Amino acid sequence: MQLKSTRNKAPEANFTQALFTGLAPDGGLYHPLETKSLSSLFLSLNRDTSFFQIADSISRIFLDTEFENKVVTKIVKRAFNFTPRVRRLDENISLLELFHGPSCAFKDFGACFLASFMEEVLTEEKKHAVILVATSGDTGSAVAKAFFAKNNIDVVILFPRGRVSFLQEKQLTTLGGNVHALEVEGSFDDCQRMVKEAFQDARLKASLNLTSANSINIGRLFPQSFYYVFAFAQLKEQLEGDLIFCVPSGNFGNLTAGVYAWCWGLPVHKFIAATNINDIVPEYLLSRVYKPRPSLHTLSNAMDVGNPSNFERLQEIFGYEHKAMAAMIHGEVVDDKETLQVIADVYKQKNLFIDPHTAVGYLAAKRFMVHHARRPMHIVTLSTAHAAKFREIVKQATGHEPELPASLQQALDLPKKSTAIANDTKELADFLLQTF
Repeated sequence: MQLKSTRNKAPEANFTQALFTGLAPDGGLYHPLETKSLSSLFLSLNRDTSFFQIADSISRIFLDTEFENKVVTKIVKRAFNFTPRVRRLDENISLLELFHGPSCAFKDFGACFLASFMEEVLTEEKKHAVILVATSGDTGSAVAKAFFAKNNIDVVILFPRGRVSFLQEKQLTTLGGNVHALEVEGSFDDCQRMVKEAFQDARLKASLNLTSANSINIGRLFPQSFYYVFAFAQLKEQLEGDLIFCVPSGNFGNLTAGVYAWCWGLPVHKFIAATNINDIVPEYLLSRVYKPRPSLHTLSNAMDVGNPSNFERLQEIFGYEHKAMAAMIHGEVVDDKETLQVIADVYKQKNLFIDPHTAVGYLAAKRFMVHHARRPMHIVTLSTAHAAKFREIVKQATGHEPELPASLQQALDLPKKSTAIANDTKELADFLLQTF
């Protein structure tokens, strides 16, 4: 897999180089240089094909020039001891449950693949790396769980003070060891800016083997494409009409991963980008004007992003043509009041707890169906986190608390370990140099 920067001012890189670099030297994001066709593989799949088989097959195809097949299989097997699940809600809508991993969120898929891959390479090369990551919620807990106790790796996680849920904060601040949590006085956008600026700091580059586990890293984005293929395999024999994916979206990495799968030949008719009131991309799809702005705090906090990093990758995919992107991606915006109502309605009608992000996606899917009722379709809404991670919000909506999975209960019982810093890149750089 050869990759280039979205800004076209950096040398090309292979997958391993891009994974450990994170952000390209010119400040752009790594993006595949060529598009492979996997249509024959996709058509051969069925509901008995396991998630591991899908992940292993796709990884082997893309990494065959860098690694022997047996090494790829080892990495994939170590990464995924969990699987997505498809829950059919009715004739036209299914949930793709992505919260059955160690931190109960979809980001486990990318984080666990990245951790397994990095550990394999670093062990082989006898090197050490520092992972620097910003989180608006689930990324931090997923990265903390995935990289905890991994050999030759330390992880530094920046999170905005008071802007992640109680459980999310407990998950990313209670592990200790090689996981270092930095509590930033500011927003997620501040955290993300600090990470980007750190990667362009000459002092840090000279002193540390620094890389990222955000969705700016192609190594985390690539494996997220696997579960789109899995959903197709599970449903293909009973599909009638168009296959549409509805993706709760913040930094737009999850949606971009699905678009990559479509580029490889997955028969997707359209993607629905479901956002909260941080609606920068839906606004662009309607107006042709991209206007980043400070993020607003909402109940679906992992989507509180005012300048989505992966918009650059989407532009690259669609050749910087608004018409092409708008033809494939439809935007829907859901506010907090509507989010609470959907959580309540789904519990009442389906006896099912859903988290705020899934609620945004579910309502967006229902709206899209109403507006396109004449066209046969099946919408797969990505269910991105376990409802128990947002139990206060779920209880507010339904009057009931979802039961905590064992992994979340364990985090509650551990003491918090974090370091407070200002939203200042120099302060972050000083911490990194003094610590590592």
